[in-house]
Amino acid sequence: MRVSRCKLAVVTGMVLAFAVPFAATMLLTGSVAAVSKPEPKKPESSKPEPRMHRLVLPINSDDPTTMRALISTALNLPKYYRERNEPFEIEVVAYNAGVHMLRADTSPVKDLLRVVRGLTPDIRFVVCEATKLGMERAEGHPLVLLDNVDLVPNGPGRIIELQEAGWSYIRS
Repeated sequence: MRVSRCKLAVVTGMVLAFAVPFAATMLLTGSVAAVSKPEPKKPESSKPEPRMHRLVLPINSDDPTTMRALISTALNLPKYYRERNEPFEIEVVAYNAGVHMLRADTSPVKDLLRVVRGLTPDIRFVVCEATKLGMERAEGHPLVLLDNVDLVPNGPGRIIELQEAGWSYIRS
């Protein structure tokens, strides 16, 4: 079968009509492998920065055994992460009957809390202000909290906020 010169010219023209603009587009956009630049190598000695571990520990019970379990967790976890050279934060949130843990007059674990503060001073202790105000109304006098205890408007609300921000939650 012979192809006429006229048909060959038409086919060649159609191929070039598509091939030339396609090739020009590939070259101009850098989509051709021969034109692309290799990515720079990262130094092998650079390690990714360790992820911050964050834990919220709630306390809503006046049971001394539950309080001691929380304190044990608050002491052991930071030790574990320090040994791994990984950053760690803890926030203890007291609400309802758990406020007794951080009250100067009723805390059954205030001596243990001094030890915790000495070994892990960066643990934050907070008390639900709504619970505190309710206790003050019921008892008829202002409550005195242990040193370095902060107030948050609502204990359970604070726990939710921390969890939504990516903090882990462990119940003692």
